[in-house]
Amino acid sequence: MRTIQSFDIPKRRDLKENLLNWSKQFETVIWLDSNNYEQTYTSFEAALAVEEFTSIRTDYFNAFEKLKEFQSTTKDFIFGYISYDVKNDTERINSNNFDGLHFPDLYFFQPKKIIFIKEHQIEFHYLRMVDDEIDDDYQEIINYSEAMNSANAQEDVKIKLRIHKDEYYQKVNRILEHIHRGDIYETNFCQEFYAEDCTIHPYEVFSHLNAISEPPFAVFFKNEYLHLLSASPERYIRKEGSKIISQPIKGTAKRLLSKFDDDKISHDLMRDEKERSENVMIVDLVRNDLSKNSKKGSVRVEELCKVYTFKQVHQLISTVVSELKEGVHPVDIIKDTFPMGSMTGAPKLSAMKIAEALEETKRGLYSGTVGYFTPEGDFDFNVVIRSILYNEEEKYVSLSVGSAITSKSIPEKEYEECLLKAKAMKYVLLNSK
Repeated sequence: MRTIQSFDIPKRRDLKENLLNWSKQFETVIWLDSNNYEQTYTSFEAALAVEEFTSIRTDYFNAFEKLKEFQSTTKDFIFGYISYDVKNDTERINSNNFDGLHFPDLYFFQPKKIIFIKEHQIEFHYLRMVDDEIDDDYQEIINYSEAMNSANAQEDVKIKLRIHKDEYYQKVNRILEHIHRGDIYETNFCQEFYAEDCTIHPYEVFSHLNAISEPPFAVFFKNEYLHLLSASPERYIRKEGSKIISQPIKGTAKRLLSKFDDDKISHDLMRDEKERSENVMIVDLVRNDLSKNSKKGSVRVEELCKVYTFKQVHQLISTVVSELKEGVHPVDIIKDTFPMGSMTGAPKLSAMKIAEALEETKRGLYSGTVGYFTPEGDFDFNVVIRSILYNEEEKYVSLSVGSAITSKSIPEKEYEECLLKAKAMKYVLLNSK
C-alpha cells in the first residue's frame, strides 16, 4: 500500500527545520518531535504526516466507534487527535463551558505522505499514488532554504485570565470541601489564559516553544485554520505488540540556575510527600484502567515517581505496563483508559464532574491526546499539555494549565504551579516576532 524509500542524512537538526518549513504548503500537517530526549520506548526521532487522503472528523457522540471503524477499514497509518470532551461518549457528562476555539472533538487522517527521521536516515512512506514524488521531495527538503522568521511581524498579543486569582482560590477551596467530604481524593483543575482578535505565526511560535522546552512529545498540528503548538513532556499510552505502556506525570518543580540548587530541588521533589501522593493516586487509577484489557496479573509499575528533568521544569513520572489480552481492538484500549488519569483525578468520574462544574472553559483538545496508529494496530499518544491552541479564522489564542488538587493542597501554591506551567507558552507568544 505504501512505497518505502530511505536516504542517509548528514545534519538532522537542519533537516528538522527544513521539514517543518517544507510542510507549510499543506493544509493538513502533523509533526511529532522527540527532541532526542532519552527514553526507553520510542520508534523514531521525528515524524511528519501531510496531505489528507481519507479522514474522519466528528463530535463526541459515538466517536470511539466511528474511530474504530475508520482504523479497521483503513488498515494504514492514521494520525490525529482525541479531544478531552470525547469523555462524553462514554460517561454521562456534558461540556457546556465557553469554547473560543471550535475544534472538532475527534479528527484523524490517512496521510498521502509520511516522513520519519530515524537515527541517520530519513524514511519516506508514500501512498503509491504519490510515490513518484519521493526523489523530488527529498531533494526539495534537503535544499530547503526558507527562513523560519516570517516577513511580517507578529502583532502584540494581550493575554488575559479566564479565572482571576481570588476566584481561583475560591474554586480550589470548594474542591477541598469535596475532598474533605470524601467525594473525591484528587482532581485536576484547569484554567485558561487567552487572547482575542490577534494574529500569530504558528510555525514560528511552535519553533520557539519547542526550542526552549525540548520535550519528548512535541506536536505541531494544522488542519486548515486550526493549529496546535504543543511542548508536551507526557506520554498517555503506547502499544507495542501485546505490551501497553502508560507514563503519567504528577509532581512539578521549577528549574534553578545554580546546579547545586537545581539538584537539591530535584531531590526534594522526589521526596515530597504531597507530590508523591498525587502521583501514586494516579498510578493506581492507571493500573485499574489498564487491567480492563490486560491479562490477569500482568499490570505492573515499572517505575514509580522517578524524577525526569526538562529545560523548564522537573517532573515526577511513573511508568505502568501490562500485557494485552488476545482479541482486543486497539481503539478499545484507548476508549477504556480515556481520559488519562493525570488530567482527571480519582475517582475518575466524580473528579471529572467536579472539575467540569468549576472550570470556566471547555477543555477541548487541551488535556486530550495526539498520536498515531500503525498499519499493524500499534499506537503512541501524548497528553496535550504545555500547549497553545489557535483558531486563525476566529483570531483566538488559548493556553490552559492545571494542577492536581489533593487534601494537602494550598490554593496559593497551586496557583503558583499554574503560572510556572504557563511561563514558557506566555513567553513565546509575547516574544515570537
